[in-house]
Amino acid sequence: MKTFNIVITGTSSGIGNKLAYYYIGEGYNVFGCSRRESTISHLRYKHFKLDVSNEDDIINMVRSIDKIDILINNAGIASMNHSCLTPYDTVKNIFSTNVFGTFLFSREVSKAMKGGKIINFSSLAVKIDLEGEMIYAASKAAIEKMTTILSKELSSFGITVNAIAPSPTKTDLIKNIPQEKINKIIEMSPSKKMCDIGDIIDTINFFINSNVTGQIIYL
Repeated sequence: MKTFNIVITGTSSGIGNKLAYYYIGEGYNVFGCSRRESTISHLRYKHFKLDVSNEDDIINMVRSIDKIDILINNAGIASMNHSCLTPYDTVKNIFSTNVFGTFLFSREVSKAMKGGKIINFSSLAVKIDLEGEMIYAASKAAIEKMTTILSKELSSFGITVNAIAPSPTKTDLIKNIPQEKINKIIEMSPSKKMCDIGDIIDTINFFINSNVTGQIIYL
């Protein structure tokens, strides 16, 4: 039975942490990373402490892994604020993590893959044009365009590229957002409910087990 190697970014907490535990349980070899030390201790898990916008560290991480079958670009940060009150450093930090991190990992992993799956993370924020989320939504919109173009560029190498765009999910990313704002986002979503980690896993598994490419699925 073939053992798959999966790289998941942002595994110290939140969705990335839950994905790492799930795929370890499914028998995958999981390679995770974050700016913090790992909270996961398992024989099938290896952690890399790095910033996803650090090109040299990403190259070294990818080159240290024998083979990579699947990449999940999960690492992301957000900051809700009116555009006129958003510091430039905040903009740089969000784009460095969300956009540049996704680009760097996709570029380096795709060069190391012999066929494979890349799954990126977008957000419902792209579709609903929520006030106070311009920079975050813009970063995720960039990821969506990267996803569709990469799917064409990498198709001849047997690599599929797709994205998942959840509605609000109970993680550290939204813990400081006022409940009334969360309620407003949920009300604007088609499902009228928060996203569940099971929904995310089911969608990722659909991408892993199919030849679909260039798609963004909103949850």
